[in-house]
Amino acid sequence: MKKILTILLLGLTIGLQAEKQTAEEPLYAGSTYAEDGSQTSIPGTPESVKKKPKMAAYLMVYHKDADHSLHMALSRDGYSWKALNGDKAVVSGDTIAQQRGIRDPHIYRGPDGTFYIVATDLHLFGQRRGYRDTEWERDGKLYGWGNNRGLVFMKSKDLIHWTHAVVRIDEAFPDHFGELGCAWAPETIYDPEEGKLMVYFTIRPTGTGKTQLFYAYANDDFTALVTEPQLLFEYPDKNVQILDADIIPMPDGRYCMTYCAQENPGGIKMAISDHINRGYVYQPQQIDAEKGACEAPTMYKLIGQDKWLLMYDIFSIRPHNFGFMETTDFKTFSDLGHFGDGPTKRDGFSEQKHGAVTQITEKEAVRLENYWK
Repeated sequence: MKKILTILLLGLTIGLQAEKQTAEEPLYAGSTYAEDGSQTSIPGTPESVKKKPKMAAYLMVYHKDADHSLHMALSRDGYSWKALNGDKAVVSGDTIAQQRGIRDPHIYRGPDGTFYIVATDLHLFGQRRGYRDTEWERDGKLYGWGNNRGLVFMKSKDLIHWTHAVVRIDEAFPDHFGELGCAWAPETIYDPEEGKLMVYFTIRPTGTGKTQLFYAYANDDFTALVTEPQLLFEYPDKNVQILDADIIPMPDGRYCMTYCAQENPGGIKMAISDHINRGYVYQPQQIDAEKGACEAPTMYKLIGQDKWLLMYDIFSIRPHNFGFMETTDFKTFSDLGHFGDGPTKRDGFSEQKHGAVTQITEKEAVRLENYWK
């Protein structure tokens, strides 16, 4: 009897301790964080659930036409940014890409705390730099502007040391994409339904025609795509080219996809879905505030606030700049102006292109600042 009572009391004690730990140490399994650092749209599992990190800063990645390389900037409030490494490249494009240059970098914090960067493997000035003998890799009349075929995949635990791989879509999926016209602007997000990292991107499936938005899933090593690209979203007007998708979870569990529709002028639109990889419903309004054309939208949440910032690339103005909008409900967007003429500021950099933002911890921010002094 004493033995049975001891076992019962031990079980009760363990149960109370486990309940106390759960209450004091909330768990997370996600990679896009709410105001307290948690992600509720990705259910936790014994393998993926970890103590949630406290987000305290923001990391921006971007490229510059001058060097076709990876650049970074830090912010503590999401509005004011300072370049790392004196605005010199943190990873040189000629060391990681087949075309000796990258464009359109995107950064994502995975469910396991690993950071993922994807970028376009394309150097606009490869002929001028002596990397190739022709303007593009292939005949521009047959395959269009740019006409690259590869993406660069990068992976890091500390935001400083990166592994990298080139993923050639035409070689991986020759039956349907062997003659694709281009592969641009990739981004990464965790798909909770599939339990995999989804990479989505802009491609022209054949040498001619309009660009479209596709997705596929990456392997665990983040060195290859393991599923053939599938159509992500179809614009209602097939005569309009669309590109540069960005997906973010909404507080109600749905997903908001912003993208560029090359209307007249080209600008930022959005679509909403209950699922990451399908079912996006077209929204007719253009949500940027520009008179001229813009592209490359990206959205990020402000830490501790029910506010999201939309950042986009205004290529129609000189000097080149980013524009910003702010929303609390994904319905109305307030114009914050451009870098330098509103609440958003930049220190130590200019002429940045095609940026993306992720939240990081204070420890991660300090590590980057110290490393790139």
